[in-house]
Amino acid sequence: MAKTVEIVMPVFNRRELTLQCLRSLSRVDRTGITIHVIVVDDASTDGTAEAIIQQFPDVEIVPTKGNLWYTAGTNRGITAALKHEPDYILCCNDDSIFEEKCVRNMVECAEKYTRSVVGAVLLDWAMPHKVRQVAPQWRLAAGGLRHWRKQTVWTIPNKPWEVEIIVGNCVLYPAAAIRESGLMDEKRLVQYGDAEYTPRMRRKKWRLLIEPKARVFCEPNVAPARFRHMSFGKKIKELFSHSGQQHSLRRRIHMTLGSAPNLLQGIAAVPVFFARAALGKTYEGSWADRLVEKPLSETFADTVVKD
Repeated sequence: MAKTVEIVMPVFNRRELTLQCLRSLSRVDRTGITIHVIVVDDASTDGTAEAIIQQFPDVEIVPTKGNLWYTAGTNRGITAALKHEPDYILCCNDDSIFEEKCVRNMVECAEKYTRSVVGAVLLDWAMPHKVRQVAPQWRLAAGGLRHWRKQTVWTIPNKPWEVEIIVGNCVLYPAAAIRESGLMDEKRLVQYGDAEYTPRMRRKKWRLLIEPKARVFCEPNVAPARFRHMSFGKKIKELFSHSGQQHSLRRRIHMTLGSAPNLLQGIAAVPVFFARAALGKTYEGSWADRLVEKPLSETFADTVVKD
């Protein structure tokens, strides 16, 4: 019997990116799976909803009032998806281009390894060999999560491997994992709810896996303004601004606490991060480009799943 997958995508005023993503989803291999797509449109004004209705009439649109960020938008989509009683819910960003067998490979991985949440390999569509935001590691000395900067499709394990967190660009959740864990924390993390979501599932004994045969091409990130180069007034505004902003103190605290192995380590990591930031030595900045990185195939050799 075919496994059912609800695909959830929050969108706002990125019509062409959204349509591009939907076109790629329309071409994925559906052997053994049934796919239904839900788009949460947060009151876009660029004709996104109208274009979807015209070009993809089978896509379900959940309209909202224009006051949501990523986390709440994703939650609305998950809530709508659960009403269809699916086996899996795949949450993705609308700047995603799916390789043909991506969804099928993710489902097969989740079916093979029970109680597993599965992430895809995220690739930069400007440099399709470059891996981005995959398998960050939580380290107290790093002040939280260490992201990798120099990994490619040739440096990752060739079999599924277990990780500490799955970045939310493309994640396949068993519906049972969501029912057991609840929704993302949209109150504390309006824009980065994925930072604590899969770690929360991991604490509930769900295994987090990356399937190397599942690949998604994503739009390159736009580098935020460098905090160290801002004026004093600008720094204060950024630190105490809305928690959806990149440099928000509130966002950083809740991301660190939510992704930490435990509360004590999370609390300890917060001042570590800001000390590193003051020195210009965070793993999110250009300083990290100068560091040597081992291939992820070596870093995660002990967590590759045994058949």
